[in-house]
Amino acid sequence: MKIIILGAGQVGRTAAYHLSREEANEVTVVDSDETVLQQLQDRLDVRTVSGNAASPAVLAAAGCSDADLLVALTSSDEVNMVACQVAWTLFKTPRKIARIRAASYASHPQLFGELTGFAVDTWISPEQLVTEYVERLIEHPGALQVVDFADGRVRLVGVKAVQGGLLVGQPLSNLPKHIPDVETRVAAMYRSGRSIRPDGETVIEPGDEIFFLAAREDIRTVMSELRKLEARVRRIVIAGAGHIGVRLAQALEGKLQVKLIERDKQRARRAAEVLREAIVLNGDAADEELLIEENVDGADVFVSVTNAEEANILSAMLAKRIGCRKVMALINRPAYAELMESDRVDIAISPQTITIGSLLAHVRRGDVVKVHSLRRGAAEAIEAIAHGDSETSQVVGRQVDAVRLPEGTTIGAIVRGDDVIMAHHDTVIEEGDHVIMFLTDRRHVEAVEKLFQVGVSFL
Repeated sequence: MKIIILGAGQVGRTAAYHLSREEANEVTVVDSDETVLQQLQDRLDVRTVSGNAASPAVLAAAGCSDADLLVALTSSDEVNMVACQVAWTLFKTPRKIARIRAASYASHPQLFGELTGFAVDTWISPEQLVTEYVERLIEHPGALQVVDFADGRVRLVGVKAVQGGLLVGQPLSNLPKHIPDVETRVAAMYRSGRSIRPDGETVIEPGDEIFFLAAREDIRTVMSELRKLEARVRRIVIAGAGHIGVRLAQALEGKLQVKLIERDKQRARRAAEVLREAIVLNGDAADEELLIEENVDGADVFVSVTNAEEANILSAMLAKRIGCRKVMALINRPAYAELMESDRVDIAISPQTITIGSLLAHVRRGDVVKVHSLRRGAAEAIEAIAHGDSETSQVVGRQVDAVRLPEGTTIGAIVRGDDVIMAHHDTVIEEGDHVIMFLTDRRHVEAVEKLFQVGVSFL
């Protein structure tokens, strides 16, 4: 697939990294900063073009005339929308994705579409995706990662097993005995950073990182088997009144007690004008005296989402030190995230990892409707639709244990109409099923895609 990425910022570079690693893709990156492009070309197998991302001449030089996909990820919504329009009008590029940050654009869907507005087939908002991600973590205290499948009916939850969990020290086969009325499936396990294949005889040890699938309403019940349940979140302090901070405060006010701290006076004033119940404070979230004065030690969650990751790390560490129960920090650089996500910062939020899943769902072959990047991009969770019959499909009409899955790949659940079925070895996959899979090694993505492609006779 020929892919053009516009913008070599954090999100653009991450997209280029993931997409260029797949052999079937030819990736070209466009940016006005030649130094950044040279650094990118030194690290990745990509072609680069310097210039204005919305310029017809630059898009032509990037190969827009025969590109399969244009992904506009510059920091300007307007440039992204115009670039998609130019790509369609002049080059008839078949698929166009744009990054849209401003809610004022996103709230008017009639602006997008080849017939009604700008020729944007799909728009993504990293800020909105991060907001929803943090919301899910707050909804399930104690979880390391929570992602949605089947329109939110099924969730994949990552959690660290802790001594005191009812199932810790026991084999996985005891799980149905502990919670007989709950359908769940352990999709993957990691011990000391290494993947281990879960089966009935696998004994859960303290410190194991476990990913399980369950219906939304059953998640706390399953989590109680792996660790002592944490109290529900009631008080949250947010540092940073940018796009993410304000959206998060808007989503949570009315449900929780929300305080928003913003250093810039004008930005704090604008936030106060749009928020109805949240308390907005003008101050430095990295000021320990301010955090103590505002009783951050009694908050359930402190989440720092300013534009400066060093400030996010520092303020989160201070909040943790003075007694906040859980702290989260928005960290762009993966090396920082891995270094800090320990006793200092409970959860490092990576906008790139969260965003890349939305992009990958539009690149995957076969009928892939959902992709989530996990464990800093090393693993993936995929929701794919099975098509065809037993003669034209490698999965339809077959039991789960008869499907030739790549190493490290497990089928966790199947969504059939309104029913959610936890996959067992004898579960038969039917045409139209949404199959949810976990891949411990994303290098096997191409093999999984091929499984869900139908034969020529079916077409």
